[in-house]
Amino acid sequence: MAKGDKDREMADNIDEIAKSLQEAVLEGYSQKLKDEFFDPKNIGQIENPDSHVHITGACGDTIEMSLTIKDGRIRDIKFMTDGCGATIVCASYVTRTVKGKSIEEALRIKPEDVDKYFEGLPDESKHCAKLAIDTLKASLNKYESREQKPKFSSAKRKKKDINGRTAIF
Repeated sequence: MAKGDKDREMADNIDEIAKSLQEAVLEGYSQKLKDEFFDPKNIGQIENPDSHVHITGACGDTIEMSLTIKDGRIRDIKFMTDGCGATIVCASYVTRTVKGKSIEEALRIKPEDVDKYFEGLPDESKHCAKLAIDTLKASLNKYESREQKPKFSSAKRKKKDINGRTAIF
């Protein structure tokens, strides 16, 4: 057998071993979770986002999320994480689900919705859904706090002080 053929055979064997390991690790998980795991969406960062946050969960995983809003709708949303596979799939699902939705619609999504979509996350991974939702809400809240209009315009107002004098401010 030629060297190139041996190299190809070894690579094929390694691929088969990797595939067997992946199947063993993901045994018992729903097909939806497996699909999201092997093809996560919206990974990356947005240049000049309208909001950008990073939240660290109790487990130590961190999700960084950025988004842009146009006409009250989430135009684009991306995430980065140093977390486990469950954190990746939860953040991927959340970003995929809320893209194009209004802020109000996006704020309605709950960790239970993520768990239900994946036909039940393992108990040890349910906190990953909460972390993804908490990061989304933090990002939307940051955007909303930046976009709040001042309650008072910059026009000067007349107001009487406690001594009855008129002050302009």
